[in-house]
Amino acid sequence: MKTKINEVLKRIINKLGKAGVWTVILTLVIFISSLFASLIQNDWGNIEVETIYFEARDNQTVAYDLYTPSTATLDNKAPLMIVIAGFQRSRETQGHVALEFARRGFVVINIDPYSQGDSSSSQGIQGRAIATMEGYGAFDIIDYVYDHDDVYPYVDKDRIGVTGHSAGGNAAYQAAVYFGKRAVDNNGVSKVHSIYISGYVLSINSSINFSKSNMGMDYALYDEGAFRNPINLSAPEGYSKADMTWGVESHIFVNSGLEKQGLPLIPDDTQVEIGRIYGNPTLRNMRQVFNTPTIHAFQPYDTEATKSNIAFFEVAMDFRNSEIRPDDQVWVTKEVFTSISLIASLSMLVPVTTLLYRIPFFKKSMQELIIDERKRSKGSIINYIVVFLITATFAALTYLPSAKLSLALFPEASQSVNTWFFPQRMTNAVAVWAVLSGTFAMLVFMVSRYISLSIQKKKLNKEMNYKEEFKKWGVSLGWKNLGKTVLLGLSVVTIYFLLLMVIYWIFHVDYRFIFIMAARKLNSKVLIQILMYFPVFFIFYFSNSIRVNAGQMRGKANEKVKLLIAGLTNIAGLSIILFMQYLAFINTGTIAFTELPDGTTQWLYVNILFTLIPVMFLMPFFNRWFYKLSGNAFLGPIIICIIFVIMTLNNSVAYIPI
Repeated sequence: MKTKINEVLKRIINKLGKAGVWTVILTLVIFISSLFASLIQNDWGNIEVETIYFEARDNQTVAYDLYTPSTATLDNKAPLMIVIAGFQRSRETQGHVALEFARRGFVVINIDPYSQGDSSSSQGIQGRAIATMEGYGAFDIIDYVYDHDDVYPYVDKDRIGVTGHSAGGNAAYQAAVYFGKRAVDNNGVSKVHSIYISGYVLSINSSINFSKSNMGMDYALYDEGAFRNPINLSAPEGYSKADMTWGVESHIFVNSGLEKQGLPLIPDDTQVEIGRIYGNPTLRNMRQVFNTPTIHAFQPYDTEATKSNIAFFEVAMDFRNSEIRPDDQVWVTKEVFTSISLIASLSMLVPVTTLLYRIPFFKKSMQELIIDERKRSKGSIINYIVVFLITATFAALTYLPSAKLSLALFPEASQSVNTWFFPQRMTNAVAVWAVLSGTFAMLVFMVSRYISLSIQKKKLNKEMNYKEEFKKWGVSLGWKNLGKTVLLGLSVVTIYFLLLMVIYWIFHVDYRFIFIMAARKLNSKVLIQILMYFPVFFIFYFSNSIRVNAGQMRGKANEKVKLLIAGLTNIAGLSIILFMQYLAFINTGTIAFTELPDGTTQWLYVNILFTLIPVMFLMPFFNRWFYKLSGNAFLGPIIICIIFVIMTLNNSVAYIPI
């Protein structure tokens, strides 16, 4: 019996081939890792997670994930926690916070802010009313739950909390002020019991006096945006404006609670104690300040920051799970499994493409593979270094100016106004840079290649054969084969996202490595936007493909080494910007790129590099692998450009009028 099974397995393996076996293995890896990520997210059956589309004011839609623990019942009502993601983030980036609260018995609503994820755009004027008047969609949800006993009857509507990071933290603060002002219409009781602000202090001012909620805050000790914070003139000279022991905002924050209780205020020349509970949670004037030692972007994924968030609400809402400590967190393990899914899904692109090339229709479009393994001359090495230095310098010098240029080219999106014309403000900056950098790099490569060929032909006394050169570049394949290549690329992309949609439908998880790289399920907004953004970004991806396969992979060195060098050279220019940003931050306490006099927020565009640089590094690897499969320079850019651009669009703010 065992022998027969082995024979059957051998036949199956032989039939599938290496590519088929890898496709099966990687598919299993995706399913298994997604299963475990889902089990952790559902607390092994103790939490039900479902997506709700809530119809808010002005025909707006708020998409949110509802986490309902099994302990929340009519006889044992649980507090409700509203979780709000920050700017350029979808609800999945706060899924770990939602999970940890749900594990402890809270009912959780984890929302996609307006213009992000699956929520609709806001009808607020220039988008600026979104936080103050609507809480990115949270205000209407709070009203709906509070005013309707039959909506979520297992929720204790007298204990509604709001937490969020960055712009989401601002929305949490605005919720306390907004519902505090309206408390006069609710017998003096705010519908929001407690709020927690993570990574945002700019809004904390005298408006805090309207709050009738317990309030906690956590500001990163090394927050890059601290340059915008006011100076405490009574603090020691040279103190960091991110240091909340001396922060003007933390003093206003704590004193607002003490004043309500008639207690002595903390003078500006006296430090606020980090972690100390000021005020009385029963009277809803509790204030607590944290100062997690991390930077802004990584604050939501710091276990200490998550611990502080949990600990605050346990006290503020008098709701504790004695069996789970605040530092007992499982979200990290879930992130490991979703990261495995992401790696496996990208790794599967090559074997899936290989299988499709077995189809005769596609197989006929394959070109002769030309690999130049001749040893590089000294002149060729010098040429490589010169081209690298020129293109890397250009990439570094044009990135931030491209961001400023995008404000003029795309004025509606730049002012947060809904538009059908390139509606993503931050992505537009990268798109402008991609066109400039990709075009320039291609021109430099072509000039250097022309000079190199001219010298070679002159030495050999031969005529230059451009057709033969283009063939080496992988661009001479004819319209018919180009059409087949495009169709093959679209087929691979379709398979990739179909599998993702199936995974999401079964397990309610996607592929992601925190906020750095993530493949979310598709929505109509993304499918519309890819039509306008793909051609723009394709210029850069295609330029990279030609430069990698026609230039950087020449020579006798090991190809893995050459690919590693190609990846590093691809990110060198942008890495310089990050290096300068944080070197200045370490030395002076202020980042190198802050804001321009006209209000251009350079530091936000620099933060995008955390997600852009990994994609840039991987690009040469994929372009090379697909070139070796197809023999042309088009297939790689088609596949990875569509996939990576969809990832970008799906995780960014889009001021599109739907």
